[in-house]
Amino acid sequence: MEYISHPFVVPKTLEKRTYQFSISMNALEGNTLVVIPTGLGKTAIALIVAASRLYQNGGKILMMAPTKPLVEQHLRYFKSQLVIPGDDDTKFAMFTGETSPEKRTKDWMAASMILATPQVIKNDLIAGRYDLTDVSLLIVDEGHRAVGNYAYVFLSERYMQTAQDPLILAMTASPGGNKEKISDIVENLHIKKVETRTEDDPDVKPYVHEKEVEIIRVNLPPELKSALDDLKALVSDRLSHLKQAGFPVTNESSLSMKVLQEISAVIQQRIAERDASGFAAASIHAELMKLRHAISLAESQGCMVLKTYLNKLLAEGNAPDGTKASKRIACDPRFMRLLNRSIEWKEECHPKLLILPELVRSILEQSPDTRIIIFATYRDTVRMVVDTLQATEISAERFVGKANRDQEKGLSQKNQIATIARFREGEFSVLVATSVGEEGLDIPSTDVVIFYEPVPSEIRSIQRKGRTGRHGTGRIIVLVTRKTADETFQIVSRRREKAMASGMKNLAGNEKKLIQTALPIDREELRRGKEVQEEFFTGPKIIIDDRELVSKVAEHLSSAGAIIHIKRLLQGDYKIGDRILVERKTSRDFVDSLIDRDLLDQLREMARACPKPVLVIEGGDIYAQRDIHPNAIRGALAAISVSMGIAIFHTRDAGDTADLFLVLARREEENGYKERGSGQKEAYESLATAQEAIISAFPDLGPKYARALLTTFGSLKAILDAEKEDLLQVPGIGAKKAEIIYELSRRPYP
Repeated sequence: MEYISHPFVVPKTLEKRTYQFSISMNALEGNTLVVIPTGLGKTAIALIVAASRLYQNGGKILMMAPTKPLVEQHLRYFKSQLVIPGDDDTKFAMFTGETSPEKRTKDWMAASMILATPQVIKNDLIAGRYDLTDVSLLIVDEGHRAVGNYAYVFLSERYMQTAQDPLILAMTASPGGNKEKISDIVENLHIKKVETRTEDDPDVKPYVHEKEVEIIRVNLPPELKSALDDLKALVSDRLSHLKQAGFPVTNESSLSMKVLQEISAVIQQRIAERDASGFAAASIHAELMKLRHAISLAESQGCMVLKTYLNKLLAEGNAPDGTKASKRIACDPRFMRLLNRSIEWKEECHPKLLILPELVRSILEQSPDTRIIIFATYRDTVRMVVDTLQATEISAERFVGKANRDQEKGLSQKNQIATIARFREGEFSVLVATSVGEEGLDIPSTDVVIFYEPVPSEIRSIQRKGRTGRHGTGRIIVLVTRKTADETFQIVSRRREKAMASGMKNLAGNEKKLIQTALPIDREELRRGKEVQEEFFTGPKIIIDDRELVSKVAEHLSSAGAIIHIKRLLQGDYKIGDRILVERKTSRDFVDSLIDRDLLDQLREMARACPKPVLVIEGGDIYAQRDIHPNAIRGALAAISVSMGIAIFHTRDAGDTADLFLVLARREEENGYKERGSGQKEAYESLATAQEAIISAFPDLGPKYARALLTTFGSLKAILDAEKEDLLQVPGIGAKKAEIIYELSRRPYP
């Protein structure tokens, strides 16, 4: 066996494969997108390119991956393969959300290779903790994510603008079959070269292991057939209402997401035209979305998952703040009959779950050391599969995301990494995963992958299949329920996979040239634009609430050169200078907040906390968002503007909002406004209001608790003289708030 020989690669550890070496050499000549099947060593290509850039150009290597488990996996690989002169403990650094900003800033200065999740790097760049000037290679793992608002898009643009000697290497096994999306990926990552390989290419074939695909078909049991009849009757009734109102509808058998999106587009158009039928149709459309989901669960997941969802709909319908859609479904007699029948479903009735234990057992009996991954779409299904396998004494564990949903707690990223490690070491035989297990995870000796249901996405299907066949012949088993969406999804996925393979071949030929000529990268022009921008704009200071980083406003502000600080604000989303607090709402969120949350109280607190409060409403027409009388919205706007003294601005989008903030910041800087007193307003409607404002100024209190304290004690003096035990008797005042009031009231002024 021949090995790669390079001063920055550990000797005799990296097999020299012709296709990997060829792709790596080409990738050193310009920004490159590498598309090769999972298991053929994308990370090895990244290693060769990284070693070459460090050796020839110096600087830093920044490699990004979507999740902490992937980042940790890459760190382990590069530490074992890449030789960097100096202390290994400081030459490699891993950045995730769990790493403190102070440590990230310190490690960035010392490290030669940083492995990170993209959101963390984006936040640090926006906060100005470091820059990408000396990054000589940016590696983008799972490059198909570089679309829309994903952090890769912002980071690639910032990198090309600021790096002294930039080079991007993006990698994916599945960019998708949609030509427009592939073009977006290429454009967003500033790609100049596309390197593709398929399993049929001569230089790849020697390293490809066979994958056997087996389809197991099952029939729906009577309970679920009956449930489907009821659900489809509910759908048919709602489609009839839409049809009578003049909306384009189809029969329920082809109620696809595409059809629902087409109906939604017509509904939104009518709402924009102030047509009352649009608002009623929007609520019916929401019902159809819920019912379609129930049908999907009945067809592919089974009785218990469907039963859980039906009870969830009932709870939503009975809740005081439940939506009209949920309430109408919950009170429909057919829905209640279905729900009553579901009470009798004592055990799982879907045949997939019934055959799964025996299927897994037979695989393990043939080969006890086999590792099996079972993919399922829903967490409820994952939990049910794990419980079923464990009940038959098959060692299985779940692998889901970290978010909590209802009463079920997800897995933290630390627990995800630990679970993969234990699976790799053979502590259990079966890993049952949601989509979080689809991308990039290198789990050796995974011989069998089972799809609990087919998925229509070619990207997800390819990612799932790529979990097997890496080190030997792989086996893929797909469970399909006859005469359901399972069969449709299986056909769609197969067709899209073929389309993607064909698209990649074209991209490597004529289409690649078309894309490249459409994406000229003029480095000098980028630098001149940056210099002009910096000369024009000296960089005002803006504080952004850390929860606002999900919006693109922060990106636009950072790109414009604003000096940004990120912290948790008690009121507002942005603080501009010493006087201005800004609450930003999208037009939909503004209307939703009026109905579902106490927006006016929130704004009232902000108005009391600063001299110049501002409300920004971003996006479309606020009167077209929900079925609310326009006068109700006008009344709210009047109260906010006239009664509270809050300036209201309407902006088109995130970029327009950022431009407004920059103008406000410049004005504050140019006029030299300084901090005045506590920042509270000096005029109040009454003495009682002034008393509330004084107590509200205590940290973590605000008007609500101020009123409670004043009501209980009767005066400011009584509150300030109160003992901690007395303060704790006030509803909502806990030990922390009581401690703050007591200590500040008695603390000498330094």
